[in-house]
Amino acid sequence: MVFIGTASVVTGGFGGALPLGQEGIGLAFGIGLIAAAYAIGPISGAHLNPAVTLGVFLAGRMPAREVVPYWIAQIIGAIIASLALWIIVTGQAGGHTGGFGANGWDEAKWGISSAFLWELIGTFTFVTVILGVTNAKHMTAFAGLVIGLTLAGLHFAMIPVTGTSVNPARSIGPALFFGRGGARPALAVHRRATDRRGDRRHRRQDWHLRKRLIRNAKGAGMNPRLFFGSMRPKAHRDLSVSLRAL
Repeated sequence: MVFIGTASVVTGGFGGALPLGQEGIGLAFGIGLIAAAYAIGPISGAHLNPAVTLGVFLAGRMPAREVVPYWIAQIIGAIIASLALWIIVTGQAGGHTGGFGANGWDEAKWGISSAFLWELIGTFTFVTVILGVTNAKHMTAFAGLVIGLTLAGLHFAMIPVTGTSVNPARSIGPALFFGRGGARPALAVHRRATDRRGDRRHRRQDWHLRKRLIRNAKGAGMNPRLFFGSMRPKAHRDLSVSLRAL
Protein backbone atom coordinates (compact mmCIF):
# COMPACT_ATOMS: atom_id res chain seq x y z
CA MET A 1 0.00 0.00 0.00
CA VAL A 2 2.79 2.45 0.90
CA PHE A 3 4.67 1.57 -2.28
CA ILE A 4 1.68 1.96 -4.62
CA GLY A 5 0.28 5.00 -2.83
CA THR A 6 3.49 7.01 -2.62
CA ALA A 7 4.42 5.93 -6.15
CA SER A 8 1.30 7.75 -7.37
CA VAL A 9 2.91 10.92 -5.98
CA VAL A 10 6.54 10.23 -6.88
CA THR A 11 6.37 8.58 -10.31
CA GLY A 12 2.69 8.96 -11.14
CA GLY A 13 2.90 12.74 -11.19
CA PHE A 14 -0.22 13.34 -9.09
CA GLY A 15 1.72 15.20 -6.40
CA GLY A 16 2.26 18.23 -8.61
CA ALA A 17 -1.35 18.25 -9.84
CA LEU A 18 -3.15 19.09 -6.61
CA PRO A 19 -5.98 19.60 -5.90
CA LEU A 20 -7.22 17.53 -8.87
CA GLY A 21 -4.46 15.00 -8.34
CA GLN A 22 -5.79 14.00 -4.92
CA GLU A 23 -8.38 11.72 -6.56
CA GLY A 24 -5.63 9.71 -8.23
CA ILE A 25 -3.56 9.58 -5.04
CA GLY A 26 -6.56 8.55 -2.95
CA LEU A 27 -7.52 5.78 -5.36
CA ALA A 28 -3.93 4.53 -5.48
CA PHE A 29 -3.78 4.18 -1.69
CA GLY A 30 -7.28 2.68 -1.59
CA ILE A 31 -6.66 0.15 -4.35
CA GLY A 32 -3.31 -0.79 -2.82
CA LEU A 33 -5.03 -1.49 0.49
CA ILE A 34 -7.79 -3.50 -1.20
CA ALA A 35 -5.18 -5.67 -2.90
CA ALA A 36 -3.30 -6.17 0.38
CA ALA A 37 -6.50 -6.97 2.29
CA TYR A 38 -7.42 -9.83 -0.01
CA ALA A 39 -3.82 -11.00 -0.55
CA ILE A 40 -2.47 -11.16 3.00
CA GLY A 41 -5.64 -10.70 5.04
CA PRO A 42 -6.00 -14.46 5.65
CA ILE A 43 -2.38 -14.58 6.87
CA SER A 44 -1.96 -11.58 9.18
CA GLY A 45 -5.21 -9.66 9.02
CA ALA A 46 -3.54 -7.12 6.70
CA HIS A 47 -3.33 -4.45 9.38
CA LEU A 48 -0.42 -2.61 7.73
CA ASN A 49 -1.17 0.20 10.17
CA PRO A 50 -0.10 0.57 13.83
CA ALA A 51 -3.31 2.47 14.60
CA VAL A 52 -5.41 -0.44 13.31
CA THR A 53 -3.36 -2.91 15.34
CA LEU A 54 -3.98 -0.82 18.45
CA GLY A 55 -7.70 -0.73 17.67
CA VAL A 56 -7.83 -4.49 17.16
CA PHE A 57 -6.03 -5.02 20.47
CA LEU A 58 -8.36 -2.65 22.36
CA ALA A 59 -11.31 -4.49 20.83
CA GLY A 60 -9.98 -7.71 22.38
CA ARG A 61 -9.22 -9.42 19.07
CA MET A 62 -5.49 -9.97 19.52
CA PRO A 63 -3.18 -10.66 22.50
CA ALA A 64 -0.92 -7.93 23.88
CA ARG A 65 2.25 -9.90 23.09
CA GLU A 66 1.58 -9.56 19.34
CA VAL A 67 1.08 -5.78 19.26
CA VAL A 68 4.72 -4.65 19.32
CA PRO A 69 5.92 -7.25 16.76
CA TYR A 70 3.11 -6.10 14.44
CA TRP A 71 4.17 -2.46 14.87
CA ILE A 72 7.81 -3.30 14.13
CA ALA A 73 6.87 -5.30 11.03
CA GLN A 74 4.58 -2.53 9.76
CA ILE A 75 7.21 0.19 10.13
CA ILE A 76 9.94 -1.97 8.59
CA GLY A 77 7.63 -2.77 5.67
CA ALA A 78 6.92 0.93 5.08
CA ILE A 79 10.64 1.74 5.19
CA ILE A 80 11.45 -1.03 2.70
CA ALA A 81 8.70 0.16 0.35
CA SER A 82 9.97 3.74 0.56
CA LEU A 83 13.57 2.60 0.06
CA ALA A 84 12.61 0.66 -3.07
CA LEU A 85 10.80 3.71 -4.45
CA TRP A 86 13.71 5.99 -3.58
CA ILE A 87 16.13 3.69 -5.42
CA ILE A 88 13.85 3.81 -8.46
CA VAL A 89 13.61 7.61 -8.58
CA THR A 90 17.34 8.15 -8.04
CA GLY A 91 17.83 6.62 -11.47
CA GLN A 92 15.66 9.30 -13.07
CA ALA A 93 17.46 11.29 -15.75
CA GLY A 94 18.31 14.73 -14.40
CA GLY A 95 17.48 13.64 -10.85
CA HIS A 96 14.15 13.52 -9.08
CA THR A 97 12.68 16.94 -8.33
CA GLY A 98 9.12 15.95 -7.48
CA GLY A 99 7.49 14.93 -4.21
CA PHE A 100 8.05 11.79 -2.18
CA GLY A 101 4.66 11.49 -0.52
CA ALA A 102 5.82 12.66 2.91
CA ASN A 103 3.07 14.09 5.09
CA GLY A 104 2.97 17.75 6.07
CA TRP A 105 0.73 20.79 6.09
CA ASP A 106 0.85 24.31 4.76
CA GLU A 107 1.57 26.46 7.82
CA ALA A 108 0.36 29.51 5.93
CA LYS A 109 -3.13 27.98 5.70
CA TRP A 110 -3.48 25.50 8.58
CA GLY A 111 -2.41 25.43 12.20
CA ILE A 112 -0.93 22.38 13.87
CA SER A 113 -4.13 21.93 15.90
CA SER A 114 -6.20 21.69 12.69
CA ALA A 115 -3.81 19.16 11.16
CA PHE A 116 -3.69 17.07 14.34
CA LEU A 117 -7.48 17.09 14.76
CA TRP A 118 -8.04 16.10 11.13
CA GLU A 119 -5.63 13.17 11.46
CA LEU A 120 -7.20 12.14 14.77
CA ILE A 121 -10.73 12.13 13.35
CA GLY A 122 -9.62 10.48 10.10
CA THR A 123 -7.74 7.72 11.92
CA PHE A 124 -10.64 7.11 14.31
CA THR A 125 -13.06 6.87 11.38
CA PHE A 126 -10.80 4.51 9.47
CA VAL A 127 -10.21 2.18 12.42
CA THR A 128 -13.92 2.18 13.32
CA VAL A 129 -14.87 1.12 9.78
CA ILE A 130 -12.30 -1.67 9.84
CA LEU A 131 -13.48 -3.00 13.19
CA GLY A 132 -17.09 -2.82 12.01
CA VAL A 133 -16.81 -4.61 8.67
CA THR A 134 -14.54 -7.33 10.08
CA ASN A 135 -16.75 -8.04 13.07
CA ALA A 136 -17.65 -11.72 13.26
CA LYS A 137 -21.37 -10.89 13.53
CA HIS A 138 -21.62 -9.34 10.08
CA MET A 139 -18.37 -10.10 8.27
CA THR A 140 -18.71 -9.77 4.51
CA ALA A 141 -16.64 -10.70 1.49
CA PHE A 142 -16.70 -7.03 0.54
CA ALA A 143 -14.88 -5.96 3.71
CA GLY A 144 -11.62 -5.30 1.88
CA LEU A 145 -13.43 -3.20 -0.72
CA VAL A 146 -15.20 -1.12 1.93
CA ILE A 147 -11.95 -0.52 3.81
CA GLY A 148 -10.07 0.51 0.67
CA LEU A 149 -12.81 2.89 -0.47
CA THR A 150 -12.93 4.43 3.00
CA LEU A 151 -9.20 5.13 2.82
CA ALA A 152 -9.64 6.64 -0.65
CA GLY A 153 -12.47 8.87 0.60
CA LEU A 154 -10.36 10.09 3.50
CA HIS A 155 -7.61 11.01 1.07
CA PHE A 156 -10.04 13.04 -1.03
CA ALA A 157 -10.92 15.12 2.03
CA MET A 158 -7.60 15.29 3.87
CA ILE A 159 -4.84 15.61 1.28
CA PRO A 160 -5.13 19.41 0.98
CA VAL A 161 -4.63 19.69 4.75
CA THR A 162 -2.10 17.06 5.86
CA GLY A 163 -1.39 14.89 2.85
CA THR A 164 -3.38 12.17 4.68
CA SER A 165 -1.62 9.77 6.96
CA VAL A 166 -4.10 7.92 9.26
CA ASN A 167 -1.21 5.45 9.43
CA PRO A 168 1.99 6.11 11.42
CA ALA A 169 3.95 3.58 9.36
CA ARG A 170 2.93 5.28 6.13
CA SER A 171 4.24 8.59 7.53
CA ILE A 172 7.51 7.22 8.91
CA GLY A 173 8.62 5.43 5.73
CA PRO A 174 8.55 8.36 3.26
CA ALA A 175 9.69 10.83 5.96
CA LEU A 176 13.02 9.02 6.27
CA PHE A 177 13.74 9.77 2.61
CA PHE A 178 12.37 13.31 2.59
CA GLY A 179 14.96 15.69 1.14
CA ARG A 180 17.13 12.91 -0.27
CA GLY A 181 17.64 13.20 -3.99
CA GLY A 182 15.42 16.28 -4.13
CA ALA A 183 12.38 14.50 -2.69
CA ARG A 184 9.76 16.84 -1.20
CA PRO A 185 6.26 16.47 0.23
CA ALA A 186 3.41 16.54 -2.27
CA LEU A 187 2.03 19.76 -0.81
CA ALA A 188 5.43 21.44 -1.10
CA VAL A 189 5.65 20.46 -4.76
CA HIS A 190 2.16 21.83 -5.35
CA ARG A 191 3.01 25.11 -3.62
CA ARG A 192 6.23 25.40 -5.64
CA ALA A 193 4.36 24.82 -8.91
CA THR A 194 1.74 27.38 -7.91
CA ASP A 195 4.45 29.92 -7.07
CA ARG A 196 6.10 29.38 -10.44
CA ARG A 197 2.81 29.94 -12.25
CA GLY A 198 2.25 33.14 -10.25
CA ASP A 199 5.76 34.39 -11.03
CA ARG A 200 5.29 33.74 -14.74
CA ARG A 201 1.96 35.58 -14.71
CA HIS A 202 3.49 38.62 -13.01
CA ARG A 203 6.42 38.63 -15.41
CA ARG A 204 4.02 38.62 -18.38
CA GLN A 205 2.01 41.47 -16.86
CA ASP A 206 5.18 43.50 -16.25
CA TRP A 207 6.40 42.86 -19.79
CA HIS A 208 3.12 44.02 -21.33
CA LEU A 209 3.16 47.11 -19.13
CA ARG A 210 6.76 47.84 -20.11
CA LYS A 211 5.91 47.61 -23.81
CA ARG A 212 2.95 49.97 -23.33
CA LEU A 213 5.14 52.51 -21.52
CA ILE A 214 7.76 52.30 -24.26
CA ARG A 215 5.13 53.00 -26.92
CA ASN A 216 3.83 55.95 -24.91
CA ALA A 217 7.37 57.31 -24.45
CA LYS A 218 8.06 57.06 -28.17
CA GLY A 219 4.76 58.76 -28.95
CA ALA A 220 5.75 61.65 -26.68
CA GLY A 221 9.11 62.01 -28.46
CA MET A 222 11.10 60.64 -25.53
CA ASN A 223 13.97 58.16 -25.66
CA PRO A 224 12.76 54.95 -23.93
CA ARG A 225 16.34 53.99 -23.01
CA LEU A 226 16.67 57.06 -20.85
CA PHE A 227 13.52 56.07 -19.04
CA PHE A 228 14.02 52.31 -18.66
CA GLY A 229 17.78 51.88 -18.94
CA SER A 230 18.52 53.00 -15.38
CA MET A 231 15.63 51.08 -13.86
CA ARG A 232 16.56 48.24 -11.56
CA PRO A 233 14.28 45.17 -11.44
CA LYS A 234 12.87 46.03 -8.00
CA ALA A 235 12.13 49.62 -8.99
CA HIS A 236 10.48 48.37 -12.15
CA ARG A 237 8.25 46.03 -10.17
CA ASP A 238 7.32 48.81 -7.77
CA LEU A 239 6.46 51.09 -10.70
CA SER A 240 4.41 48.34 -12.32
CA VAL A 241 2.41 47.82 -9.14
CA SER A 242 1.81 51.55 -8.77
CA LEU A 243 0.65 51.96 -12.36
CA ARG A 244 -1.67 48.95 -12.15
CA ALA A 245 -3.24 50.48 -9.07
CA LEU A 246 -4.15 53.67 -10.99
